[in-house]
Amino acid sequence: MHKLGRGHRDKLQQFMTITGASEKVAHQTLKASDWNLEGAFDVFYSLPQVKNFTDSRHLEELFNRYKDPYSDMILVDGITLLCNDLQVDPQDIVTLVVSWHMKAATMCEFSKQEFLGGLQALGIDSLEKFRERIPFLRSELKDEQKFFEIYNFAFGWAKEKGQKSLALDTAIGMWQLLFAEKQWPLVDHWCQFLQARHNKAISRDTWSQLLEFARTVGPTLSDYDAEGAWPYLIDEFVEYLNENGIIENGQLNDLSHRR
Repeated sequence: MHKLGRGHRDKLQQFMTITGASEKVAHQTLKASDWNLEGAFDVFYSLPQVKNFTDSRHLEELFNRYKDPYSDMILVDGITLLCNDLQVDPQDIVTLVVSWHMKAATMCEFSKQEFLGGLQALGIDSLEKFRERIPFLRSELKDEQKFFEIYNFAFGWAKEKGQKSLALDTAIGMWQLLFAEKQWPLVDHWCQFLQARHNKAISRDTWSQLLEFARTVGPTLSDYDAEGAWPYLIDEFVEYLNENGIIENGQLNDLSHRR
């Protein structure tokens, strides 16, 4: 460690703290990923010996701690207890990342298969390991591809069972949560526009296209193509921004105090 520069030493220490890896493994993994911390986490957590290093007995015990007394599922009370144990707010976006790893079909519940499969894939078989993994799970939101996957997963996860669309209030809550991570300056205007003009459930197409719009069109709309294949709702939103003077002369005005 003494031969490394300060930045590398700090990364090595951080990597060892979060993963519990030995100094030798930490050094090899960071070196292999060109000292990119997030890349090194990905490499480390995809190693077969890490994934298989879970004790199924401990996994069962964890599941039984949180499962509902009347069904073989973890429901709202169990998830609240889990969040308390992890010292994470249930509203924290990291709970969405956890659900994504567990391939959870529905918000606020985990089947036994989802819970055990997700933890096993993450190499977690104790609360301590779960807590240690939270910073890594949070860092995944900064990865462009993973954010894209988590964003698209959120639609199916958050909608009511049996519904094709996502209730407007739920969609707005999810967008505010997701775009707080991904800094999109128009998110509040988008939510106000929907409440004022749309007031209906959100389709999967609108959901996925909005991320594409947020990623490819700048906040002043200078690169917006009116002839592009955007859903009508996004075209209407652009009109709304122009009509209300939110975009003027290629500038984004801060009118968040005006409704």
